[in-house]
Amino acid sequence: MTTVRPPANQHRTSVRKPDDFERFWADLMAEANALPLDPAMTPVPLRSNDQVETFEIHYTSLDGLRIAGWYCRPRESALAPPYPALIVVPGYISEPTLPKQWAKAGYAAVGVAPRGKLRSNSRFDPGYPGLLIENIIDKNTYGYRGFYIDAARAVDFVRSRPEIDHSRIGVQGGSQGGALTLTTAALRRDVITCGAAGAPYLTGYMDAAALTRSYPYEEMNEYLRRYPEREEQMRATLDYYDCLNFAPMISCPMLISIGLGDDVCPPETAFDLLEVLGGPVDYNAWPRCAHDAGAFWEGASISGFLARHLHPIPVPST
Repeated sequence: MTTVRPPANQHRTSVRKPDDFERFWADLMAEANALPLDPAMTPVPLRSNDQVETFEIHYTSLDGLRIAGWYCRPRESALAPPYPALIVVPGYISEPTLPKQWAKAGYAAVGVAPRGKLRSNSRFDPGYPGLLIENIIDKNTYGYRGFYIDAARAVDFVRSRPEIDHSRIGVQGGSQGGALTLTTAALRRDVITCGAAGAPYLTGYMDAAALTRSYPYEEMNEYLRRYPEREEQMRATLDYYDCLNFAPMISCPMLISIGLGDDVCPPETAFDLLEVLGGPVDYNAWPRCAHDAGAFWEGASISGFLARHLHPIPVPST
């Protein structure tokens, strides 16, 4: 595990932080927080077993949208509460995780389905490809506006549960999930204990689109080939959504996983991120690994990092 800052980064990001960045997001969070969460849980017996209970969940987020997810927790007969919480956030084309393995490891775990994902797409469904460039020249209607808030509101769901230790709440994901890990740790910095972000997407958006021709960033390049006159409007919007501008707000310990051969989320942007994160940082940069960010080996690092900070007790084997 690497626990020091990386060598001097050759890349210099073009991201700029708007003067009203923090106010913009504070206002959106206040707007969301004014809405009753109205959490709901429905047992799913077919996805449960003697060790783990599984529920389909819903809660209310920005614009009054009902957001879905899976909630898996240890059975009290197998392991008594309280449990640490783990919020698992999805990749760009991935549907929400059913986090049963995390529950077996001792967490009360939520697999979040932000708007546009299955069971959360009745009013907003730009598709994949599509989400990355949805209203990309207007910061007030850009597709990720509600998406980021939906992930942050999952924190409110876990805090509504009496079986969860509210002082132990982590967040974890890769690619888009890595981005949502960062934005959630920033927007809910008052309560997030730690986060593990792999191959972080939505980090240095404009730089990443210039460095790669892989999707999803190629959606931006295609958009600019059609509307080259909108580049400055795009940049002005994305500065409000770039993880490099959320990173200084994060105070909790973070683990960042990087594939040095990643052609989806260029490693240059991940190293930019390491330079601006506000709290303690561990990172692993894997040579000869691409967008998986060394997942075969890194899985143990992620599990160990989360366990050190969240202190789960694994469910005993039956």
